Amino acid sequence: MTFSLRFALLGAALSVAGPIAAPAAAQTADPARAQVQTLDDGLIAIMKGGSSLGASGRASKIGPVVDQTFDIPLITRLSVGPDWVKVAPADQTALVAAMRWMTVGQYATNFSSWSGHTITIDPRIETRGADKLVRTTLSAPKDEAVPIAYRLRQSGGKWRVIDVYYRNAISQLATRRADFASVFAKGGAKALIAHLDVLATKSGR
Repeated sequence: MTFSLRFALLGAALSVAGPIAAPAAAQTADPARAQVQTLDDGLIAIMKGGSSLGASGRASKIGPVVDQTFDIPLITRLSVGPDWVKVAPADQTALVAAMRWMTVGQYATNFSSWSGHTITIDPRIETRGADKLVRTTLSAPKDEAVPIAYRLRQSGGKWRVIDVYYRNAISQLATRRADFASVFAKGGAKALIAHLDVLATKSGR
């Protein structure tokens, strides 16, 4: 697997505190955990599909999973930050589409082959205000285990991912916000859309 886990521009750190334990039965039925399980199952599936699926095939397979488990519109708005209110509605729609395109492409690229990889979910789910934090660990026989945490928030009656923490410390949302702010300052929404398209292209989409 070409698992560089770029996670769109990692760089800014955001610490994740230790989990708060809860009864095992409650955790098993936790809807936020179930969403992360759906995502993990989808990632393992495209890894196993590997080169036989190809980049476009992996993207087609993981795309609906991303749609089900991520709140792409909210992620886009939070990534743009305060400048979002300056963006015309048509450009907001285009930004959301570009963010989805990039997210799907990066997963299709980073999870491209399988060599005994497994993803386990910590049964202890932490509640943080209106959000929940679900921790996972990606493991493989010959690779270092990689902790990845997901922050979820309810949207439309479902829990959806709004941030990803690489090694439980590096916030994807924070790094994107820092990167997008400079792009937006130079060229506005259209420059940011073009920037996202470039990132998607680099990821192999």
